Amino acid sequence: MEESINNMESHVKKKRKGGMITMPFIFVNEICEKLAVVGFGTNMISYLTKEMHMPLTKAANTLTNFSGTSSLTPLIGAVLADSYAGRFWTITIASGMTTLTISAILPQFRPHPCKANEVCQQANTSQMAILYASLLFNALGAGGIRPCVVAFGADQFDEKDPKQATKTWKYFNWYYFCMGASILVAVTAIVYVQDNIGWGWGLGIPTVAMFLSVIAFIIGYPLYRNLDPSGSPFTRLLQVSVAAFRKRKLKLVDDHELLYQNDEFDASISLGGKLVHTKHMKFLDKAAIVTEQDNIKSNQQPNPWRLNTVHRVEELKSVIRMGPIWASGILLITAYAQQNTFSLQQAKTMDRHLTNSFQIPAGSMSVFTTASMLSTIAFYDRVFIPLMRKLTGLDRGITFLHRMGIGFIISILATLVAGFTEIKRKQIALEHNLIDKPNLTIPISVFWLVPQYSLHGIAEAFMSIGHLEFFYDQAPESMRSSAMALFWTAISAGNYVSTLLVTLVHKYSAKPDGSNWLPDNNLNKGRLEYFYWLITGLQVVNFVYYICCAMTYTFKPVQVHNRNCDDSGKEAGIQLGNNIA
Repeated sequence: MEESINNMESHVKKKRKGGMITMPFIFVNEICEKLAVVGFGTNMISYLTKEMHMPLTKAANTLTNFSGTSSLTPLIGAVLADSYAGRFWTITIASGMTTLTISAILPQFRPHPCKANEVCQQANTSQMAILYASLLFNALGAGGIRPCVVAFGADQFDEKDPKQATKTWKYFNWYYFCMGASILVAVTAIVYVQDNIGWGWGLGIPTVAMFLSVIAFIIGYPLYRNLDPSGSPFTRLLQVSVAAFRKRKLKLVDDHELLYQNDEFDASISLGGKLVHTKHMKFLDKAAIVTEQDNIKSNQQPNPWRLNTVHRVEELKSVIRMGPIWASGILLITAYAQQNTFSLQQAKTMDRHLTNSFQIPAGSMSVFTTASMLSTIAFYDRVFIPLMRKLTGLDRGITFLHRMGIGFIISILATLVAGFTEIKRKQIALEHNLIDKPNLTIPISVFWLVPQYSLHGIAEAFMSIGHLEFFYDQAPESMRSSAMALFWTAISAGNYVSTLLVTLVHKYSAKPDGSNWLPDNNLNKGRLEYFYWLITGLQVVNFVYYICCAMTYTFKPVQVHNRNCDDSGKEAGIQLGNNIA
């Protein structure tokens, strides 16, 4: 025991770098990645409908499928980072894959522009193949960056160092603030270039920025606190499952102290502390019951496909416990996804002029989402946390589960308000006889959409950052890249649910007279407000589900090794705590 702890301490000391000095290099990489991905995706509905001549519902589904895939590929990046390459090299390699401008620069990869009074020609098979290949490579690049940058940045702060203990959870606010600032630039300057100068420049600028960020990130390498990969976490989870199944007929032990423990075997995956046995999911404890067939000898590692330590069993329990909370975030993303599809189409029909000669690009309306998110993050960090800290006594002010709950409530309000705004938009169109004229501007200010965009931004500041904190804090330390991937897979699932929902609503709301809740060519004749309220109702049900999950959730128990040792070299103490504050 003493030797294994000493080995862990020497490992940490050898790696002790990091700190605030590394943040500029990490944040620059994240900012440029968001410029590339968001600059490509925010206004993509316009590119697909105007340049590729896709029908609206097909374009909306293509966009949400791309967003879903971009949020699913982090599983691949996380496995590579946690198992083999480490987070630094995964980020570096993936950053080079987000260079996608070919289909926008070369006209042969797009259909011919529409001429007056003729039916627009849709993209052919080869042009669509180029588009989908570009989207796929963009998604793969994002898959390497997204789960690793968050965890890599948090790794720079040593949670066992009292001076850095509170900086980890503050980091998530800083990270999201920098990400939001880059999104703000993407939805204003980049979208403006795309709409007014051209898609070649509009996609080329973030590509160059991404290339420069890779150089900056590599320059910071000597300063980083790099944690070595500790083998595939999914293999360990599978090993526990197989071992428990093999011993399914064994009787559970009465005393959990009799379960197998091996600090030396777990040293590389428990640098920050050892997971403590919990009473839930006891059938998995059978993986840690020692039998004669296990043939355990002194100084010999066990066969993990037959016998696992309590720490490894608790890793699997922790992941399973996170599942219901993970699933609760899906519908919030489904609601959020409508901003880049139908909300953007609403904006296109409305008066977007700020002056007689300048109008806001429809794709830039999400600036209000980002601005409200940034303002909320600043308010949360500087005002809300100090105030709540006095009331609750928690360093974080409130737990991440409470933070997520607030986000759910605000998201419900966002889609509810969106439905009423759509009714107002169509009412003005009817008053001016514009229902049958989808290409004409309705004399209603686009700023009517600001409340729904802003509410989504406020909801994201609470829910998404709370989700990040939850996954990083509650995941086993050797699986934190994979935990960040879970955050992105929730986003992926939300986008796919959006695709499914749009497809089903479009199909089953169609009537013989051609009317539809979500029409392809004339939003004025649709019932978009019903679609928004359908999402509102689903979110209410989801919120009730979340409350049940949060009330029954068991926090991860960790046995933290104390750094202070007495003169005899023995442990000064072991602290048992739940990382809930």
